[in-house]
Amino acid sequence: MITVAALSPSLDLTYQLGSYRLGRMHRTTEPVAVAGGKALNMARAARAMGADVVVVTLLGGSTGDRVAALAAAEGMSQVSVPSGVETRTCVSVAAADSGELTEIYEDSRAVAAGVLTRFAETVRRQLRQRPGWLSVSGRGPSGSADAVAELIGLGRSCGTAVAVDTHGESLPASAAAGPALIKINRAEAAELLGRCPGDDLALMAVEIRDRTGAAVVLTDGTAGAVAVDDGGVIRVAAPTLRGAFPVGSGDSFLGGLVAALDDDLSLAAAVRLGTGCAVANALVPGQAHFDRALARRIAAETRLD
Repeated sequence: MITVAALSPSLDLTYQLGSYRLGRMHRTTEPVAVAGGKALNMARAARAMGADVVVVTLLGGSTGDRVAALAAAEGMSQVSVPSGVETRTCVSVAAADSGELTEIYEDSRAVAAGVLTRFAETVRRQLRQRPGWLSVSGRGPSGSADAVAELIGLGRSCGTAVAVDTHGESLPASAAAGPALIKINRAEAAELLGRCPGDDLALMAVEIRDRTGAAVVLTDGTAGAVAVDDGGVIRVAAPTLRGAFPVGSGDSFLGGLVAALDDDLSLAAAVRLGTGCAVANALVPGQAHFDRALARRIAAETRLD
């Protein structure tokens, strides 16, 4: 079972254009609309891989209502906590002629005192009923840099294994809070360690594991990934397929990864499934709305060193 804490969900809109030019008017058909944000994307991918998933979402306003309706329409089990503020919207514009993607992400608005306490208590109630994993992705609302780390501590206090994928000011405290799994990308790892982003990825993964004791997975976009646990270092070869819609691929990776671990598979098998989900995600618009059979086929073909 996987419980997902969605502190900063969003309405994700993807506009597909033949071409995009700054300062010009563009017309297009209706965008692809997704109940998004890193946590909801992760949850969708994990569900696609057969995991039993419940999402605790912090939602507000008419946009929050739309996000909840979109999630419900696809059968996602969710428990909503009112945020008291409008849920954010994130926009991606895909240009077919250049293959480039332009992204405009709204920050999550600050919430009133007591909202995050109610959210944490809701997560705690779910964890008492649902052994397995707690997954925390993204950051909290503006002004709540410690929110992710506090949820990791809550999960540990409930005896739950915690997977975390965060960045920026939330990352150092979250890494130090004792998660069972840290999944971040190359740039985030370098920032956490104070290293050059071009440093050896495996060395960075080992250093993070030595510091935290967690299993560590560092993704590197289309160049592959590296994972490390007690069994040593696993290098994931670069995938042969490329897609035009990479938004949500890291979240899809985490969804497949945790779904496999929740099914008691090895880290090696889990990073294969994560890679399959990430690559399949990039092939179609709409975060984590990929072909699950294709994801499994890519996973089976993924080479590990």
